[in-house]
Amino acid sequence: MPVSETPCLSLSIQRLAASGTNRYVIWVINAPYPSGYVLHDCVWPDTLTQAWQAWQEMFSLRGLPQVPHVSSVPPATSPPASTPEPNALPYGARLMQNLGVNLWQWLFDGPVEASINRSQGMAFGLGTPLRLRLEIRDPELIALPWEIMQSQMGRSVISIASDQILFSRTTSEVESLPALRMEQSLKVLLVLGQGTDTASNQSENVGYGAAVPYPAVLNLEQEAAALEEILTNHEVSDTGGQQTVAVRSHVDTLIQPTPAQLIEHLETGKYNIFFYAGHGVPAPDGGLLLLGPGNGLNGTELAQVLTRCRVTLAVFNACWGAQPDHTNDQPIPRSSLAEVLIHHGVPAVLGMRDSITDQEALSFIRSFAQALRKSEPIDRAVALARQHLLMLYKFNQPAWTLPVLYMHPQFDGRLIHTEGSIQFGQEIKEDKGNNTMLPPEGFPSDIRPRIPMASLRLTGLPPKAWPIRDGVIRVGSQGDNDLVLPEAGVSRYHAKIFYRDASDQPDNQPAYILQDVSRYGTFILGSNGWRRIHQQEVSLRSGVQLKFGNPNGQALEFLIERPTSEENHI
Repeated sequence: MPVSETPCLSLSIQRLAASGTNRYVIWVINAPYPSGYVLHDCVWPDTLTQAWQAWQEMFSLRGLPQVPHVSSVPPATSPPASTPEPNALPYGARLMQNLGVNLWQWLFDGPVEASINRSQGMAFGLGTPLRLRLEIRDPELIALPWEIMQSQMGRSVISIASDQILFSRTTSEVESLPALRMEQSLKVLLVLGQGTDTASNQSENVGYGAAVPYPAVLNLEQEAAALEEILTNHEVSDTGGQQTVAVRSHVDTLIQPTPAQLIEHLETGKYNIFFYAGHGVPAPDGGLLLLGPGNGLNGTELAQVLTRCRVTLAVFNACWGAQPDHTNDQPIPRSSLAEVLIHHGVPAVLGMRDSITDQEALSFIRSFAQALRKSEPIDRAVALARQHLLMLYKFNQPAWTLPVLYMHPQFDGRLIHTEGSIQFGQEIKEDKGNNTMLPPEGFPSDIRPRIPMASLRLTGLPPKAWPIRDGVIRVGSQGDNDLVLPEAGVSRYHAKIFYRDASDQPDNQPAYILQDVSRYGTFILGSNGWRRIHQQEVSLRSGVQLKFGNPNGQALEFLIERPTSEENHI
């Protein structure tokens, strides 16, 4: 299949069993540049174990296993009671951010940090985020919520920063990716499984599982109706003044089918999405889906039929879909449903790390489905849906951390291929041929389109200017930008200003474009005051003032140099 246009950095974590129980190696197994393939030997610190234990005490519903292999660390204790400071984060939010920062600092250290920084710089230069994939070869570490990693308190979390990073988990021990159909619509098989109140009843019916209490009965019919309404709505919506064409879709629903009925429907070969809603239990062969009374289907059996029928995306609203099974309190390698399906060649699998309520699941599914209908790549659609959950439930609730996305290392994330549309995260629209392109080598210099000189200048003292060379300037707090602004609110790779040829326009005016890819946006001074531009493109006129990230920050003036009279006659 075609290589993804989005740069990809893949990391792998492996425990060095021969050298001690808490020693690991982190290495880059895929990088967008040759020298990015680095290796880092490190020790799992006691502080990270304490942060993980504190997380479990606060957020784990059924007691996840202790990890990693360190038993001498005392349990984390809650801070002493005190009068909260104004605007202080709740205790749960502080726990979550503390664990996220600790995970980031451990994973992205030494040469690995340099590799991701350069990879992000290359992705920014191409106008896309970096696709980051994490392979966890030690099953003890799978349970950790790697999706909450963040570089510093207050910075974007890795799994929701979709303008900078598209995060997913993966595994390198996989079957080759089968040939994928070039689909033009969403074709969903929605399966409603058993929704009883205890796993003990389920275990008696299917002969598998442990007697563990489950949440209340799932309202599967309500979930099915909500999903069908989202996916079958073909209206054209308006977003920010731009028309967004929704991808057409079709949903077939099976309620508590037998395994034979399920396989029969899949073997029609007409589905690119498999969606399961119901209960599931961990098991050595990829877990067990409880389809109905007396009917179960394990992950290995399902994987074989999904790959044979060329299903691209499998979604599971079932508990523990992204968790391995255990024996003698030890996790079984490659036993989680998500890993088993990826191992057999399913391109993308979305499962839950822990129990999720109906209300949380429906909110996530609604946002996820809407993003898919806009032809977003799967990893970006998950990030957008996760952002929606975070907005609803905030940092002191774990709902947004529960979805876990696995993607095949050869899969580029595109579920829908719309001819003539702009890829990656942009609204689907007709390509007018206005993409900025450099002239090919050997292009006669005397007939190249002239790029008007432009610059960014401070509006105050001391006077200083940054020329826009070759028609492009990159702005951000990271040191490899053309204009480095180490100010509060400025993202590492914040924005880009570039020239787009306007020779075919009636007024033949120079067309410089501001492309914002930041977290907090860019502010532009207009006749009605400062307005915020966020993750979009706008045309710039000469003399306009800009502020990056902070409305109270330093203003810069964008200026286009006037051509000489000689140039006017060329």
